Amino acid sequence: MKIPDSAFLSRVLDGLKQAVLLSDSAKTVRFMNGAAEDLLHFSAQRAVGQPVMDVVPLGMILQAALIAGAEGTTTTLRQTPLRRANPPSEINVDCTVSALPLGEGSDYMIIELNQVDHLRKIAQETWLQDRQGAFGDVVRSLAHEIKNPLGGLRGAAQLLDRELPKQNTLREYTRIITHEADRLSGLVDRLTGGYRDIKREPFNLHAVLEHVRKLTLVEIPLGLDVDRDYDPSIPDVVGDREQMIQAVLNIVRNAVQAMGSRGTILLKTRVRRQHTLHGQRHRLVVEASISDDGPGIDPQLIDRIFFPMVTGRADGTGLGLAITQEIIRRHNGVIECTSEPGKTRFSIFLPMGHRP
Repeated sequence: MKIPDSAFLSRVLDGLKQAVLLSDSAKTVRFMNGAAEDLLHFSAQRAVGQPVMDVVPLGMILQAALIAGAEGTTTTLRQTPLRRANPPSEINVDCTVSALPLGEGSDYMIIELNQVDHLRKIAQETWLQDRQGAFGDVVRSLAHEIKNPLGGLRGAAQLLDRELPKQNTLREYTRIITHEADRLSGLVDRLTGGYRDIKREPFNLHAVLEHVRKLTLVEIPLGLDVDRDYDPSIPDVVGDREQMIQAVLNIVRNAVQAMGSRGTILLKTRVRRQHTLHGQRHRLVVEASISDDGPGIDPQLIDRIFFPMVTGRADGTGLGLAITQEIIRRHNGVIECTSEPGKTRFSIFLPMGHRP
């Protein structure tokens, strides 16, 4: 049987969802697949020839595992903190080091990395998706049950208003009824806005962000800036442009309200490789992030901010982010949030080349 050549093996390893690196006897990187690039935020071109300890910063425990691997022992490091430099972040990984049997005298080792907290995040995304789907069913039923009586109430108030003499003070009450019926109807429309059928057309994500940016610049007070950092190589995505504008606008308006009259909002786009969305691995994913340098989100709310009716503002409805998450979900995407004082970031991940 013919042994596959190195180019074929490289393509096989590069197609794996598992992060994999190959180290030689000098403990330098000889190969790194796309999943490892995505996990470590380190390109294979830069990594090859570099010490493994620099590319996979796990400290002396990795050194010990490499020594054990060279002696033919497989070692697994469980839930080990790994600090990434660009951008600065810390993740927990399981790291397995084992000898790679390529023949006599071979000291090659294979290093497998698995992000532990990433698995928890996938499980949480699945739970949130199920919860959001159930909530959507309730919203649609509730909207139907509310809007029909509201229409009758409004119509009756208008008929009564016409029957009353023009100078009758009771007409003030009929107008209040009409106004409140319209307000409640508008609230129901907002609540169901993210659950309408979406279009399936290519659109430019940067055009969506620029549209939101221009709207925001008209509305915001002096002292607030809206900057952007776009990756021009990003192709069109497929979905509903208008609903995506609404999703991004909800996030940006929340940032403006949280920051008051001073600070900076940054709109940024990047392409991510080997990224998991809803349990499915995608080779290429578009990331659009909205960051602000405001006070941050209350830690007690951060895990529930996408739930309906959850808000940190006294005058908030708690619907904006719930609707945003539903719009992103219906585009087969994921939205995430990280927050601390001075740095809040919402990241939207959308699959490339995939129709919702």
